[in-house]
Amino acid sequence: MQEFTFKLIENDTYAALAYVGDEAAVVVPDSYEGKPVTVIYDGLFRDHSEITSVRLPDTITDIGSFVFDGCTGLKHIDLPKALNNLWRSAFLRSSVEEIILPENMRSIVSFTFKDCKNLKRVVCNPGLKKVYAWAFSGCDQLADFEHGPDVDISPQAFESKEPDMPKVKLIDKE
Repeated sequence: MQEFTFKLIENDTYAALAYVGDEAAVVVPDSYEGKPVTVIYDGLFRDHSEITSVRLPDTITDIGSFVFDGCTGLKHIDLPKALNNLWRSAFLRSSVEEIILPENMRSIVSFTFKDCKNLKRVVCNPGLKKVYAWAFSGCDQLADFEHGPDVDISPQAFESKEPDMPKVKLIDKE
């Protein structure tokens, strides 16, 4: 079973506001009542540990805060091509292992991937400009961070409480 509640928002598109379900593979619809779904609202999948995969339509431009918080079964997700914003703590405490950021993303805000203990690899688009402090705090297995030449990475972006956390290898993809 998968049921979504939608809300019409100011740009005449819909936000996925609430989710009820128990399936491992979740598919977010690309439209509702003939209008595109562009926003995944805060906390939509919070603590749904049964979720192993989520298919987000390419109409999504914003993923709110705490959307995947506690999704301990989620290993991989393809982010939508139109995505502009991942809000604070969007993937907090999820089990995602790799993230490839789409072309429109210009920054990664603080705590977006905090405590993603299984995150090993991040591939940034060439247009990414800024990675804020603590964006990857507590990502103890993060080994590879591929980025373009013009990204400003905060010195605290990968800071962790773990004293023996391995050093993140920053890979400049010029």
